[in-house]
Amino acid sequence: MKETLNKLINHDILSKADAKKILFNMAKGDYNTSQIAAFVTVYMMRSITIEELEGFRDALLELCLRVDLSAFDPIDLCGTGGDGKDTFNISTLASFITAGAGVKVTKHGNYGVSSTCGSSNVMEYLGIKFSSDKDFLEKCINDAGICVLHAPLFHPAMKNVAPIRRDLAVKTFFNMLGPMVNPAFPKNQMVGVFNLELARMYGYLYQNTDKKFTVLHALDGYDEISLTGNTKTISNRSEGMLKPSDFGVQAIKQSQITGGDTIESSAKIFVNVLKGQGTEAQNNVVCANAGVAIATVRDISIKEGFEQAKESLLGGKGLQALTKLQELSKVS
Repeated sequence: MKETLNKLINHDILSKADAKKILFNMAKGDYNTSQIAAFVTVYMMRSITIEELEGFRDALLELCLRVDLSAFDPIDLCGTGGDGKDTFNISTLASFITAGAGVKVTKHGNYGVSSTCGSSNVMEYLGIKFSSDKDFLEKCINDAGICVLHAPLFHPAMKNVAPIRRDLAVKTFFNMLGPMVNPAFPKNQMVGVFNLELARMYGYLYQNTDKKFTVLHALDGYDEISLTGNTKTISNRSEGMLKPSDFGVQAIKQSQITGGDTIESSAKIFVNVLKGQGTEAQNNVVCANAGVAIATVRDISIKEGFEQAKESLLGGKGLQALTKLQELSKVS
């Protein structure tokens, strides 16, 4: 590691093979916490290259515990996090709305590192069981339309890194990797990223796969569609810009989509939105993200996807998906 750190300090970059090897060594416990922290810190101060990102991704995919849910042709809705915006749990809510619209979802998530409340925090608070058991996950996706893949259960190789990430409490290159390493290897993906450079990298890497995908970055910094301005999109079909008016809605203010200060208050917002008691701004931003996911899978227009998401939310179908998942979590 000393040689690698010196290389990086001198502004050299790693080859794809070297990046992959380093993550394998991390998983084996070859490095101490100080070395890992130093390595991670480098990528907070300089951009990651495509080769490095690809090498890290390939290592995590090889090391993960795979679960085959391909029969359901699911989608994952996942943001990188790390945008510093402290919104409520938009992509997780959008996952339940998407499931309510009849599109199967394998939601990959983790506890919050750089935010108050990550996807797994709110799911755990609401009584969702975390499991890597295939039968349980199949039952969830079959009956509720969605299953939750809690990252630490499927990426045991990263147990050496998790405490360091928690202690650093800022975004690292592991944020960039999260959406790329879903252990169900879904063929459909909607992913939000925290900057434009990363959006282009994701677009490039996904174009070399057989995925249907949409990569999103709101130009004012969000790692999802925020409706506070325009959103850059890169998909397997096209590249473009989404405006709030494309969904038939007005632009909103940042203050209208902030999250709770605690896990409890975040969970309250989560349930209120699913119960149809959210504000118009909250409903619209969740349905905009779910709408793009639905459109990605079904090859329909964004506006049609948005209308199907609205129908799912206002018809209580997203809430039904959550309630069913809670029931299944108690039974098993």
